[in-house]
Amino acid sequence: MLADTDAGNVVAAAQAGARWGYRLLPLLIVLIPMLYMVQELTVRLGIFTGRGYGELIRERFGPAWAGLAAAGLAVATISSLITEFTGVAGIGELYGLSRAVTLPMAAAALLAIVLTGSYRRVERIAIFIGLFELAFFVVAWTARPDPSAMIADSLSPPLHDREFLYLAAAIVGAVFNPWMVFYQQSAVVDKKLQPEHYGSARWDTACGAVLTQLLTAAVLVAAAATIGNRAGIPGDASGPGKALTSVGEISQALVALLGRSVGRLVFSMGVLGASLVAAIVSSLALAWGLGEMAGYRRSLELSPFKAPWFYGPYGACLAGCAALVWLVPDLVSLTIAAQVVNAFLLPLVVGLLVALAVTALPEGRRLRGWYLWAVLTVCAAACLLGLSGGISGLTEPIGRLVFGSGPSGV
Repeated sequence: MLADTDAGNVVAAAQAGARWGYRLLPLLIVLIPMLYMVQELTVRLGIFTGRGYGELIRERFGPAWAGLAAAGLAVATISSLITEFTGVAGIGELYGLSRAVTLPMAAAALLAIVLTGSYRRVERIAIFIGLFELAFFVVAWTARPDPSAMIADSLSPPLHDREFLYLAAAIVGAVFNPWMVFYQQSAVVDKKLQPEHYGSARWDTACGAVLTQLLTAAVLVAAAATIGNRAGIPGDASGPGKALTSVGEISQALVALLGRSVGRLVFSMGVLGASLVAAIVSSLALAWGLGEMAGYRRSLELSPFKAPWFYGPYGACLAGCAALVWLVPDLVSLTIAAQVVNAFLLPLVVGLLVALAVTALPEGRRLRGWYLWAVLTVCAAACLLGLSGGISGLTEPIGRLVFGSGPSGV
């Protein structure tokens, strides 16, 4: 869940706060129950079937559906890794470091972490790195948001505005990265969790769902209280405020609250923690998912020589995405578009997950009754919002929807 608050999530939340004040804050809170429902199903499937998400799809629905899910996973992972390395590059540039230095260092560090040969060790390192995201709470607190403006904005969402709906779709896609479903179920299997661990794993998932959404909300609140206030938008229904164009611009707007040196350090630790832990999780999800669908050996407990087809995709994905970010500009628009892609993939990922929970689990653990209908209703609503908002972005130039028209546009 700490990986879910990645660089793309930070950028989408900051852009939402800068453009629309607190109007998208209720969406982040409302998505908490669905986030728990979806990830709890991965825990349940992993514990009671002993199979990863990709492996179960191949066994239950055949190679065609497994291939489709693998393609979606690859698209989501590559787009996610690009945003993670973009976050690393952006933070490095704040301190005058070239991408030629920061990107190879980040890729090498991520490879070294995974080559330690133990899931437990990788998990602990990732959690330690991810805890730097708690810095976002400090930034939000020092921003001193106005409660009356927060309430006024929350009660006046401009549902007729296509740009607002597009950013709402980006928020949905940022919350529900497809690789998180693959990752958590495979991680449960790799850790060899048993039925007696089910209760603890559910609490772990619930706490993670709340934490990641509160972290994202902290970024939105800080951006709305600083950048948004300067644009005069909290409580003002006249339209969106100034758009953001880079990670550095987000930093410059927020660090003034804590002083240049301390503020920049706090913000940088948060973004780096989010980017690195998400890079570990998403690339491992791809390696696990492809291994499950192709049937080759896949575990962090195996050495690279015993599982080359597991570590190979992991390393290739890291190196390829780092090289791509090295060559292209750092654009907020691309980051937000990547989150919208996740929203388009959500119906496929969640649909297969629910189908597995209904058919693959032991009789006493299957998804059924009122909870089945609750999951279907909540997931359908989120999918509809993501699809409708994303489609609205196809009717107008993406640059206008993300940045707005006029001098502040692209």
